[in-house]
Amino acid sequence: MELIFIRHGQGEHTLNIPQSLQIEDPALTNSGKEQAKGLAKKFPLNESDSLIVSPLRRTLQTAALWSEKIKCEKVVTALVSPRMFPQIAEAKTLTCDLLLNKRKIQKEFPDFYIDETLSNKLWINGINVLPEQEFRIVAKNFINWCRKQDKERIFVISHDGTITSYREFITGKMLSRANFPSETGWFSIRI
Repeated sequence: MELIFIRHGQGEHTLNIPQSLQIEDPALTNSGKEQAKGLAKKFPLNESDSLIVSPLRRTLQTAALWSEKIKCEKVVTALVSPRMFPQIAEAKTLTCDLLLNKRKIQKEFPDFYIDETLSNKLWINGINVLPEQEFRIVAKNFINWCRKQDKERIFVISHDGTITSYREFITGKMLSRANFPSETGWFSIRI
């Protein structure tokens, strides 16, 4: 199976850093929407594909625009929510990285399935500031879950730090912020 991690399109929170990191629930910019639509050329989807999506507006919008004409499975889970990379002890989640609640996701993105197997704590806090040892358990469980899906391709629409954290976990290679994918950049691996 091929596991493909894709960073969301350009979000409003990236336009005027550091002030814009305090924007609550930032959406894609017009450029980000075009980037998301462009994924259809780079990665044409089919009905047997699965999209695993972080519970933030910018990732949900990226997945929705990309899969607009395809009826593939779309699952929202906090297991691929924003993750600080590298981890900083005592750090707090930025306003732009706060997860949407399940009710809001269901209302605004009704064709996405919500991962109901996670604890409320994980749905509220996500994986952003999980200590590395706890993240490794989450990552192992997520990769094992992906393997069990019996899919040719699973696309994970997520965030630069999350993708880099999973990439480091899967490959065993030490990475840095220099390894962050650009907007709609991607990392693929066979598992």
